[in-house]
Amino acid sequence: MKNLLLISKPLFSVICILSLHTLISTNALASSLSDTVVEQHNTPVFPNIMPMRERSATIDKLLSDKLTNTLPTLMRREGIDMWLLISREYNEDPVLKTMLPSTWLSARRRTILLIVDPGADKPLERYAVARYQVDSLFKKAWDKEKEPDQWQRLVDLITQINPKKIALNKSENFALADGITATEYLAFTEKLGDKLRPRIVSAEKLAIAWLETRTQLEMELYPSIVEIGHAIIKEAYTSGFIKPGVTTTDDVVWWLRDKSRSIALTNWFHPSVSIQRASSEKFNHIQAFSKRAAPQVIQRGDLLHMDFGITYLRLNTDQQQHAYVLNDGEKKAPAYLEQALESANRLQDIFTDLFEVGKSGNEILKAARRQAIKEGIKPSIYTHPLGYHGHAAGTTLGMWDSQGGVPIMGDYPLHADTVYSIELNAATFIEPWGKEIRIMLEENAFFDGNKVTYMNGRQTEFHLVK
Repeated sequence: MKNLLLISKPLFSVICILSLHTLISTNALASSLSDTVVEQHNTPVFPNIMPMRERSATIDKLLSDKLTNTLPTLMRREGIDMWLLISREYNEDPVLKTMLPSTWLSARRRTILLIVDPGADKPLERYAVARYQVDSLFKKAWDKEKEPDQWQRLVDLITQINPKKIALNKSENFALADGITATEYLAFTEKLGDKLRPRIVSAEKLAIAWLETRTQLEMELYPSIVEIGHAIIKEAYTSGFIKPGVTTTDDVVWWLRDKSRSIALTNWFHPSVSIQRASSEKFNHIQAFSKRAAPQVIQRGDLLHMDFGITYLRLNTDQQQHAYVLNDGEKKAPAYLEQALESANRLQDIFTDLFEVGKSGNEILKAARRQAIKEGIKPSIYTHPLGYHGHAAGTTLGMWDSQGGVPIMGDYPLHADTVYSIELNAATFIEPWGKEIRIMLEENAFFDGNKVTYMNGRQTEFHLVK
């Protein structure tokens, strides 16, 4: 107290003001932190998103199961007794990359995987002719200290096994099955020699089969991944983030990117958000699919469309859903928009009811369009396989600019245990708007060989932006 009395009155006043300012700032910070806690508490939680270590173990479990229990059937179905995959670091064969352990984020140096079916229902033999041990999934088959030439060791191993066929990922029409580079192909075939070279065949159908076939263990997890995608879309539309008259479509796009990262997920493509509304602007088919629209401010009465996808546990989603921005006094979307959505749902049913093992994508596309038009629906169907890749390998069922069928990829037949992004749109003329709109839907579904099942339902009602 005595020392305090020695402080001048002006200085004492300054200290009091600073102390009061600190107290106010501290209280404000506490209030801010409290608000943040409340905001985080109210944010939807995704309890089924695993921490990274658990994801790693899950990916390896799925891969081991597929290599052990699914691949033998696929190799025998396609008549391949040796499958050879060759990649260099950062220039990986798309198929080889799906076979690497979870902790391998790329190939290392030159990574060569050799998979052999010895026949007689024996387990597959899996070798890694590589400098590094490829986990426990593949047996290390090259000791550089004993044989410095990696190609020579590979040829010696092939000669020892003496396969009927040597299948390489080489394909003219399916990019995901065309993984061997020109340099690696030339180096390998030159080293292989005249005796074994004639045994080289394309692994195209086997590569597609590996990529498109979903296992029982994968399907125990896939619906929850689709559910996460749906939850993010719903939150974007209904959490209050969108402020009519203020928020732009680009704001929503970047919210989606940030949201994905905030829950430790990634996007395999940049999302898009677009608007259809009562205006003189007509739906531009080319721009809608090939050119991103300029950002627009979201207004009341708008019909919003979102295209969004995530990657998790090496599997992908691809989803499109709509929301209606309520006008003052409205509690739901106008009946004419709801009827347009019903037409798009009917198109989905027409289309998926036609799925049948052995049918080609072009056959199903043609039949679905014929039936839809008969029922007064104006259809556009552009469905693709889904799995390790967003636009995955398998049967193509139309493209937005190829409604008459897709050569070769559309001729590929449907197989059981495959997943598809059921992507399409139905056009409807809206009298109050004086123009045609498109209800563009995309939902992820599993084909078990008998029926198509949406993995986490589908949109049958609009999200509502209040």
